[in-house]
Amino acid sequence: MSDVADSADIPTGTKAFAGFEWQLAGRYLRTRRREGFVSVIAGFSFLGIMLGVATLIIVMSVMNGFRIELLSKIVGVNGHIFATPIDRPLDDYDPVAARLRAIPGIKLAIPLVEGQALASSQTGNSGVLVRGVREADIKSIPFIGGNIVSGTLEGFDTTPGVAIGIRLANALGVQVGDSITLVTPQGASTPFGTAPRIKAYPVKAIFQIGMTEFDGTFVYMPLNEAQAYFNRDGDVNVIEIFVDNPDRTQAVRDAIEANAPRPLVLSDWRQRNRSFFNALEVERNVMFIILTLIVLVAALNIVSGLIMLVKDKTEDIAIMRTMGATSGSVLRVFLITGAAIGVFGTLAGFALGLAFSHYIKSIMAALNWITGANLWDPTVRFLSDIPSVIDWRDVVSVVAMALVLSLLATLYPAWKAARLDPVKALRMG
Repeated sequence: MSDVADSADIPTGTKAFAGFEWQLAGRYLRTRRREGFVSVIAGFSFLGIMLGVATLIIVMSVMNGFRIELLSKIVGVNGHIFATPIDRPLDDYDPVAARLRAIPGIKLAIPLVEGQALASSQTGNSGVLVRGVREADIKSIPFIGGNIVSGTLEGFDTTPGVAIGIRLANALGVQVGDSITLVTPQGASTPFGTAPRIKAYPVKAIFQIGMTEFDGTFVYMPLNEAQAYFNRDGDVNVIEIFVDNPDRTQAVRDAIEANAPRPLVLSDWRQRNRSFFNALEVERNVMFIILTLIVLVAALNIVSGLIMLVKDKTEDIAIMRTMGATSGSVLRVFLITGAAIGVFGTLAGFALGLAFSHYIKSIMAALNWITGANLWDPTVRFLSDIPSVIDWRDVVSVVAMALVLSLLATLYPAWKAARLDPVKALRMG
């Protein structure tokens, strides 16, 4: 009877991933004094995969946030399509804008007068882009009308005041009610040439878009005042068009060309910002490739750790084989051992990456408080705050890539263990 009982314990013919295979794999993962170095390698492999996955998720989230924030602010302030005149000045901008607004897919068509000027105060000066716009139109631009931090846009058309960005206000040291002086070379014509135009305007409102370039550059004034300031004889430079779906800009352009009441030159946000967003996309892809190397190095550590473990367990493997364990069982034991490091490291990195990406602004504020320095300089990085948007497609790609690399890393050592000749192993031992 005892012989029958003993024969029942022999794993010959057991199904794949049987209980004893998991038990042996778990034992090999636990630290022992004789196998301490192997366990150290396994620990570093776990940390490497965890940090690699977490870093990839964090970097991808931040770069997604950069693209979305920059796109929303650049397009949200500047419009999606720009219509400029061809044959004659755009003095019929009101009927043209009304005709454009009637085209399906267009939600706003804003006539603008644009010009460069120098803004100065008693404490400083700065180059600015002056934009003449009507009160109803500036209120309809979400990133302007909805982001007034001081003052008001009420009565914007009736008083010769201006609205400026918060960074420009800080640079000039002015508040609502103070005056700034605008200087432009496009002044009155005299017998001695064109004289610069210098005029002071009170600050009626201060806005904060959240993008340093816009907050430190834009000055909005009433349309009729801008026409007088830049010597526009009742015309405008451009009509800015905002569409419902920025990704369908080309379809709207085709509709404008078919329905415009007069010849217009059209350009869109893709053309104006192509190099910028292409650079962001290239940087994102390069960062993904570089950070993937962290996971790859950790996976190679799994290979070296398992090879050392197989060498250390040669006698154990030989005894298992003589007791009836199949080569498949041996392969699965070491496959489970290596895969466990990769799977748990990936899951830990997944959790760490999501948590860091979600609380990145709080973490940045804590680091600023600890170091006493501003680690996120908005004047260098365009945006006032560090953005982070988790894209689950990127997260799934990172996790899948880490799991595949970890699994591939275990195949060769597990195969070497399964191919071990028990007779030779016992003779050498």
